[in-house]
Amino acid sequence: MSRYIVTGAAGFIASKVSEILLKQGHTIIGIDNMNDSYDVRLKDWRLAQLVSYPNFIFLQEDISQFSRMDNVFNTQRQIDGIINLAARAGVRMSVENPWAYMETNINGTLNLLELCHRYDIQKFILASTSSLYGSHNPVPYNEDTDTNRPLSPYAASKKAAEALCYSYHHLYQLDVTVFRYFTVYGPAGRPDMSLFRFTQWICEDLPVQVYGDGYQSRDFTFVDDIARGTIAGLKNVKYQVINLGNDQPHPLMEVIHLLEDYLGKKANIVYSPMHRADVYTTRASIDNARNILGWKPEVSLEEGLKKLVDWYLKERSWARYIATP
Repeated sequence: MSRYIVTGAAGFIASKVSEILLKQGHTIIGIDNMNDSYDVRLKDWRLAQLVSYPNFIFLQEDISQFSRMDNVFNTQRQIDGIINLAARAGVRMSVENPWAYMETNINGTLNLLELCHRYDIQKFILASTSSLYGSHNPVPYNEDTDTNRPLSPYAASKKAAEALCYSYHHLYQLDVTVFRYFTVYGPAGRPDMSLFRFTQWICEDLPVQVYGDGYQSRDFTFVDDIARGTIAGLKNVKYQVINLGNDQPHPLMEVIHLLEDYLGKKANIVYSPMHRADVYTTRASIDNARNILGWKPEVSLEEGLKKLVDWYLKERSWARYIATP
């Protein structure tokens, strides 16, 4: 079995990746600074699902602090790969506080790449984002399309992180898989993402804020599918950028109607203009994921939304109070 460092271990995607690897018998050194970029109760809940595994080691550290991370790498020997899922995420919040995104997403990635080089760790996975694609790109989005016009500081920070990964691959032959994730959702998801917000707002009879006309579409992808794809990326690929998406965009109004059915309540929709950092539609070309990794999404939108609603109702006693900015 292998030993992997997973950063952002209490995060939405990273906790699911860690859970699957732990069940497979691998040792996971989970790193997370447990910041309050969103309600820490969600991070605590996810972390609680992992700490019972004897092969899970949790370290509360910040990847942007090089000396602290150097100490982690020095004490945790025989590391077979780094899965860097720690990030400041979210398009709109990055417009308000771009500095935090640069520190974690760029400097943090640079620190981990340099430590891979110094400690002779051969495998690196980076979580990137579909937000790199813009309105000028043809749909479905292909990995080799132009991504030089990021619409938000978040997207710009991930573009820089991708470039750093290629530099370290070129200089030191580091094997790198870069994943561009498309609108990930599921139980215990991020509260700034639309599907967590819609679920809470409909269930708690709160106004449902919709930016735009509600018919903009997203390539919603269930978290378990994303986690499986991420783990598949541990294979040797030299350097690859790979979309992980559902390749079946759905309008926001379709999602809202499904949630209404599952919750047995009607949404009180309030419309606002689209945010200038948003695009009208996203859709992934997933040919690379199929051909290189043998991956494809397996969870339908209907099934995934039902799992999200079931989780929310089970955890409603505290999840109803999660701030949804």
